[in-house]
Amino acid sequence: MPMDLRPDAVLFDRDGTLVEDVPYNADPGLVRPMPGARAALDRLREAGLALGVVTNQAGVARGLIGAEALRRVNARVEELLGPFGVWAVCPHDDGDGCDCRKPRPGLIIRAAGALGVAPAACVVVGDIGRDVAAARAAGARAILVPTPVTLPEEVAAAPEVARDLADAVRRILAPAPSPR
Repeated sequence: MPMDLRPDAVLFDRDGTLVEDVPYNADPGLVRPMPGARAALDRLREAGLALGVVTNQAGVARGLIGAEALRRVNARVEELLGPFGVWAVCPHDDGDGCDCRKPRPGLIIRAAGALGVAPAACVVVGDIGRDVAAARAAGARAILVPTPVTLPEEVAAAPEVARDLADAVRRILAPAPSPR
């Protein structure tokens, strides 16, 4: 999707992007939104954009998170940040060879389909290179919102970098430049 067109949907990574990254979190009480997350999401909702979450959850494959615990954690995310039109979760580990684990494009393709939009009409917002790579592989626009765990080479390779979620939303909602 050209950067000057408003998307139909925005897909967010969960851990480190929407909420603080608690490794293998199975406790809804540990869910803490990233600064400004609710306001940023509300701006997108008010603009009429569909929202979804695309998240790798290897803790399921490793036996560290059960399906019910994952459901409760995701429900807590929605309780704090508002509803999402789709949750696309990869429960596999890196060695499983699935098509859904980021950096592969499967989660983006699945989430876009569930929202009734083409992957190319989506923006994917994430905090690491895997999020960007998955977006690019699916043909979606990628915006990286770096955190302390984001590697410098991931920032350098990202096609678009935002300071925080509010900046990412400003970029997503920016009007298209006038033709010259």
